[in-house]
Amino acid sequence: MAEATPARGFLGRFSVLKGASRELWITFGVKFLGVTAYKLMNVTLVLWLSSDFGFSDQSALHLVVAWSLSMTVVTLLVGSLTDAIGLRKTFFLGVWICVIARAVMAFATGKWLALACGLFPLAVGEALGTPVLLAAVRKYSNTQQRSIAFSLFYTIMNLGFLVAGYVFDFVRKGMGEYGKLDLPLIGTSVTTYRALFLVSLAIEISMLAVVYFIRRGAEMTDEGVRIIPEQIKYPDANLWTSFRLTVRDSVRDTIKLFAGLLQQSGFYRLLAFLMLIAFLKLIFMQIDYVFPKFGIRELGPGAPVGRLLALNNWLIILIVPFVGAFTQRFPAYRMVIVGGIISAASVFFMALPTFWFQSLAAGAFGRWIGHSYLGLQGAVHPYYVMTAIFVIFLSIGEAFYSPRVYEYAAAIAPKGQEASYSALSYIPFLLAKLLVGTVSGELLAKYCPEVGVRHSGTMWLIVALMATVAPVGLIALRRFIQVPEVGRDA
Repeated sequence: MAEATPARGFLGRFSVLKGASRELWITFGVKFLGVTAYKLMNVTLVLWLSSDFGFSDQSALHLVVAWSLSMTVVTLLVGSLTDAIGLRKTFFLGVWICVIARAVMAFATGKWLALACGLFPLAVGEALGTPVLLAAVRKYSNTQQRSIAFSLFYTIMNLGFLVAGYVFDFVRKGMGEYGKLDLPLIGTSVTTYRALFLVSLAIEISMLAVVYFIRRGAEMTDEGVRIIPEQIKYPDANLWTSFRLTVRDSVRDTIKLFAGLLQQSGFYRLLAFLMLIAFLKLIFMQIDYVFPKFGIRELGPGAPVGRLLALNNWLIILIVPFVGAFTQRFPAYRMVIVGGIISAASVFFMALPTFWFQSLAAGAFGRWIGHSYLGLQGAVHPYYVMTAIFVIFLSIGEAFYSPRVYEYAAAIAPKGQEASYSALSYIPFLLAKLLVGTVSGELLAKYCPEVGVRHSGTMWLIVALMATVAPVGLIALRRFIQVPEVGRDA
């Protein structure tokens, strides 16, 4: 049989998804709903901790670090758990835990009840879906579809982030920054930030119906979809015993996996790569956990920070598929360097004096951002245009590097350990959150306090210098840390 001629042209690059398994499209749907619920919770989290429970800037971000640590530990364990019990079961388990935890966070008024039975169990539920979705993209796509599938996966993630940003502003505008919503049917009321958690809860519940349509044992190969009967590891055990034994095996297998990796020099190169990526992910952690407070303090309560940051998602949705299509033949490492340089440079715009942008804010660009896009009235603060420029350059850099980080980790995974290796790609998020929790809280309190003189440019300058570590390190240490990628030249 003659070898198929690959499709040419830009649209031809996407034609490889023709005939893709339904599970791949379901994975995209689950990703959209999951990240919308997660992002809505994430940008609300620090505001909720401070406004509803009185935590300081530093304490709120310290809690975020503890939450992130627990999520990452579970994420690393979940890789082996997923490989053992299957994607579908792990999906369901994670969603149900998230549903219960989000309900507690929305309604619990006791500080420690909300944290112990809401926030920290939510870390477990979110972790159960983290490596699973990455592994699902690989499992439900063939070799030709994989690069485009990962690019679309990242695009859909940003579509969810986009929707979350608009919902974040819509609820805050409707209720007020510190408003209350009466719920007479259940005899209680919720604050603005708890109402946002309620919306997140409704989205999470809708995921249950979508996950149901994933076929048990489905797998995409270069020859087409195959249905492989699931192997029951403990057929004679009841549900609880089977789960307990599987978790035990998951812990043991994870320890065994890392013990084996620690004996390989390639693992240390990959780990160094991921640690450098953390300095780029720091920018996004700053956006999620610090920018909402910065925006409200510098621009006033009710400032449309969600829509402002959603510029990033609009741009990612538009350009990631194009970048993915035209750069798929280039090694991921090279694309990460290019994207890292652009992303790190973007933050310096936020560190510049605001008066430099006063004329731009009063001109056509400022009117478009402030009046046309954000719906503001009157003069446009320079921080609106500064943030817009920052986000535009950040988005261009992100389009080059971020999808390729996930692909890089998945590409080196041995067959049968996709979820375990995909979990490693989330190490940068852990390290970035550690940096945010230990550094950004102090920077926010010192340079952008709720009351007093602010020097927010200094805060952003420090963040920009930290982000620069990534591209400088990737270039300087390239010969020591770059890992060969299957099917691509170095």
